Amino acid sequence: MNDTITIGLLIPLLGTIIGSGMVFLVRHQMSSKFQKFLLGFASGVMIAASVWSLLIPSIEVSATQYQYKWLPPAIGFLAGMGFLLLLDSLIPHLHLNSSQPEGIKTKLQRSTMRVFAIALHNFPEGMAVGVVLAGALTGQTNITTSAALALTIGIAIQNIPEGAIISLPLYSDGMSRKKSFAYGALSGLVEPLAAIITIIMIDIMMPLFPYLLAFAAGAMIYVVVEELIPESQNGDHSNIGTIGVAIGFVLMMILDIM
Repeated sequence: MNDTITIGLLIPLLGTIIGSGMVFLVRHQMSSKFQKFLLGFASGVMIAASVWSLLIPSIEVSATQYQYKWLPPAIGFLAGMGFLLLLDSLIPHLHLNSSQPEGIKTKLQRSTMRVFAIALHNFPEGMAVGVVLAGALTGQTNITTSAALALTIGIAIQNIPEGAIISLPLYSDGMSRKKSFAYGALSGLVEPLAAIITIIMIDIMMPLFPYLLAFAAGAMIYVVVEELIPESQNGDHSNIGTIGVAIGFVLMMILDIM
């Protein structure tokens, strides 16, 4: 079981590291078309993971514990959206292709705020990995170990473009390749930390398990709707972002069903 947890925690981080390593392979800045595709792809994976790996299991668990099986998923989902809205309003961060920071005013460097923006993406993903792994290993839910690992693989796949999205713009702004890679890789540490915290607290929160699943789904959908999709649809070639959504969604759906 400990090996399963270790593997589940490291696989998504590996995806971020691989994506950040793309900074050593490119000579120039990332093209806008490729950037839009990566943003759309990450969106598609997160939407499918939210539905198949989180919301559907939440409904199934609720059906065995509550009279109104729709209530825990609904409450948890809205709570997750609200929690990310709060973090988005408080944490200073700078989105891709944006010159106006969000969150509380600060004198942090632009590069640091870009990393914080990716960290906001990674927190709900890490929580999703943690709650699904914990649910599979406790044996008290209908979530299997293979399903949990499928989610971690899907998150890792979408972390590859996220790692590239943080490291390549930093390199284009004048930062060295090694430092750009380090910033991108370090942004991925948020995921295993969030997952570990969730796993540690799962015994206490087990009665709220369907709420936690939906909470993670709501947090992930917030990131998709608030940040990833708008960025992929901004300007020209928005259809490339849409194609990325379709490919990412189908890939994650296949992983979960298999």
